[in-house]
Amino acid sequence: MADQKLLPGDVHRHHLPATETTPAPALALRELPRRRLFGGRLLRRAVTNSTAILLLLAAWEVLPRLGVVDPVFVPPLSENLVAWYDLLVGGQLPEHLEASLARSLSGFGLAIVLAIPLGLLIGWYKPVADFLTPLLELFRNTSAVALLPVFTLILGIGETTKVTFVLYACAWPILLNTISGVKTVEPLLIKSARSMGLGPVRLFQKVILPAAVPTIFTGVRLAGAYSILVLLFAEMVGAKAGLGYLILDTQSSFRIPDMYAGIITISVLGLLFNLLLVGVERRFSTWRTT
Repeated sequence: MADQKLLPGDVHRHHLPATETTPAPALALRELPRRRLFGGRLLRRAVTNSTAILLLLAAWEVLPRLGVVDPVFVPPLSENLVAWYDLLVGGQLPEHLEASLARSLSGFGLAIVLAIPLGLLIGWYKPVADFLTPLLELFRNTSAVALLPVFTLILGIGETTKVTFVLYACAWPILLNTISGVKTVEPLLIKSARSMGLGPVRLFQKVILPAAVPTIFTGVRLAGAYSILVLLFAEMVGAKAGLGYLILDTQSSFRIPDMYAGIITISVLGLLFNLLLVGVERRFSTWRTT
């Protein structure tokens, strides 16, 4: 059929530029291969990263059932997960988890508040470093677990002992990594900043602290793991609640699946805590080039 007669001001669709007549679905189709490629990479990475864990879980389920390991002492994973669910529904697991989290986060938070400023002070001011370094070298080589009886004798068996014990254990990786982060800043950066007229305060704020952030967060991540591990020892002494108490109590009463349920909870908690700290580190390290 012939085209209708155009009136003044009318525009025929054939007179439009090609870009304006290109349908939107065609543009989406052009991006489809890129999206599929990106999604395939993410899937392969996820499979690669989780293969070892999946094999471990499969072995945990299969080997006890085949009799390779004694199922009395190492029950299949499915039985442990059932025990974990029963503890969760019964309210025991949330109670112990809440007690452990309160102690762990309290000690961990206090360690960050105290150790980072002290580490910055020691790393930046040489007189302070010269005065405190011998004392730090003395205590850094003393195991926190070995000092648990001392904490118990001085502070008793209450909550103060457990929080202080976590604080002591977490403070060292944060403190030492903060000192290292300040002392290992590229000297050329400091000279360049001073040549541009930055004073000591601005130099520390604009150069030293940002450059030390990655090393500081390494210490914070280590301390996050310590805050959970050392708490288990503290909760095995005079505690009435907590994951450490749960594990010790179920082991002594020979409730082996419940014991593994507590261990699984600690492992998952540590993994989630580490992922959270990694996310915070990326948030505060966005200035770095990759």
